[in-house]
Amino acid sequence: MNHDNRISNKSSNRTFQDVLQARLSRRGVLARSAALSATGFLAALVGDKTLVKGAVAAVTDSATTSLEGSGTAIAQTSPLIDFSIVPAAEGSGPVPNISSDYQFEVLIPWGTPLQPGGPEYNGDPNSRPTAEEQTRQIGIGHDGMWLFPIGSGNDHGVLAINHEFGGNDHILGKPAPESLEDVRLSQHAHGVSVVEIKKVSGNWQVVASNKSRRIHVNTPVTFSGPAANSALLQTPAGNTPLGTVNNCANGYTPWGTYLTCEENFNGYFGATGTWTPTEAQSRYGFSAGGFGYGWENFDPRFDLSNPDYRNEENRFGWVVEIDPMDASQTPVKRTALGRIKHENAELVIGRGGRAVVYMGDDERFDYIYKFVSQSNWRSMRARGISPLDSGKLYVAKFNDDGTGEWLELTINNPTLKAQFADQAEILTYTRMAADALGATRMDRPEWISTAPNGDVFCTLTNNSRRTVADAPNPLAPNPDGHIIKWRDSNQFTGLTFTWDIYILAQDTHGATDERTFSSPDGLWADPDGRLFIETDGGQQKGLNDQMLVADTTNPNEIRRLFTAVTSSEVTGITVTPDRKTMFINIQHPGDGDPSLTNFPAPTDGVTIPRDATIVITRKNGGIVGS
Repeated sequence: MNHDNRISNKSSNRTFQDVLQARLSRRGVLARSAALSATGFLAALVGDKTLVKGAVAAVTDSATTSLEGSGTAIAQTSPLIDFSIVPAAEGSGPVPNISSDYQFEVLIPWGTPLQPGGPEYNGDPNSRPTAEEQTRQIGIGHDGMWLFPIGSGNDHGVLAINHEFGGNDHILGKPAPESLEDVRLSQHAHGVSVVEIKKVSGNWQVVASNKSRRIHVNTPVTFSGPAANSALLQTPAGNTPLGTVNNCANGYTPWGTYLTCEENFNGYFGATGTWTPTEAQSRYGFSAGGFGYGWENFDPRFDLSNPDYRNEENRFGWVVEIDPMDASQTPVKRTALGRIKHENAELVIGRGGRAVVYMGDDERFDYIYKFVSQSNWRSMRARGISPLDSGKLYVAKFNDDGTGEWLELTINNPTLKAQFADQAEILTYTRMAADALGATRMDRPEWISTAPNGDVFCTLTNNSRRTVADAPNPLAPNPDGHIIKWRDSNQFTGLTFTWDIYILAQDTHGATDERTFSSPDGLWADPDGRLFIETDGGQQKGLNDQMLVADTTNPNEIRRLFTAVTSSEVTGITVTPDRKTMFINIQHPGDGDPSLTNFPAPTDGVTIPRDATIVITRKNGGIVGS
């Protein structure tokens, strides 16, 4: 998404590029990665089924094979990845492509009724939904999501899905809103859908449900945690907190709730009158024109120059917790997790049963964060305390030698105590607190996912604006991005970690290298050790954005499973409990231009393309990714 390419971090903190340069010179990672690019993967394409020693022990379908060339036969598990790739030559065009070993169906495109028989929008270029109708329909900008099982969950569940963004031309059919009704339509297309789905006669479909609902920009919300009662979240108008917007990726909790993450919230605000940004507003990227949505012209909540709504912008940029099984529950913004441009919220259970949440701040030169709950999550809930309300928030600092530190963002730190009034102010202006502590400036930290062996992976999508003294370094600038990994001490809860590079996207761009990808974004490590990589940005060899599957023990083993349509992003990922069905999303197909694609409608050059969910299964009924 182009809005992620802006820069709000003007601090002099050391960049990850500087750290990485020193790290690579010590270990020769570039040379090793390039060597892998030129050798092993080509063997995999012609049937080499071996894995490197140390394959993940969790693989369930095991066999014995031997590794040749070492002179020693070594017992190995069967390959984690064994499917025919989508060749790069077939990975473009106005319709999706998938491996010949797989199949897919389309589910819940923008405008699908939340309840059968409700109002529907089918992509008619001569009409759009009304604002009221959109509150009863699936929104636009499909992104992060998670399936909450009903019964076994393998054929029935509640899907919570984010709706990140959609431009005026796409949603309204015009370059700018002309009325409050137009603004409301745009607002109601954003947010989250909670929808019950079921497999009926072999196909997934929406079913009637008292759980289904839309949560959008005008839905009542509440705040919880250390900043909940802060004056920084109150407006002179005294208006009730409403809404969630630019819902990017997500997380889920072991207690059965959904975490939706507010990312580029700044772009929905603008100024109709005289307005000078504060230091904090500049750090979060607010501007008089925003991203051009024009909401400020008809809705004073989003007018930065309206004194009655001062601080309204501070009500966005949080992780929001939603109960997908109870439509009467008010969404809760968990302030202990900090206010940034959240990409996702990867929750794992650490030592002592504590909830640990990893989060990336998706903008050039911003940071990676971690939250650790105060104590065992079950104990906290039994005492009526949310594990996401009480704990410690940290920001990452990477060192040259492959180690790192988690710096606590606390008012007890003298550096922060000198600059902030209290913990609530630190959490409201988390970016500025991280600046003050000297966190490492990263290249657009996006999705974070944890592998079964405890490694934590993070996509760094790209940063073409990075400059360093030694320009020949292939990561300066970094137009293609890379993936890093680290392992925390003390089972996710420690204050130190060790890190390394998993893969540099540029190293997959050889002339005969079918692993090729750029701009890694979506990410999910499955329980067997496969890493699903989704992309958002220009790809090599004319490819559309795509989803690949990698072996976390061997970055040389990467295969392309799926490619999307022209000018779209592949994002969002969830699975049924048996992992034999996977759901992913195609976002902003054709950037809304029907001359590029009419997906999911048949090609006619006229029908408005619509974001949609893709349901993927293996033809032999196996685990997706195998």
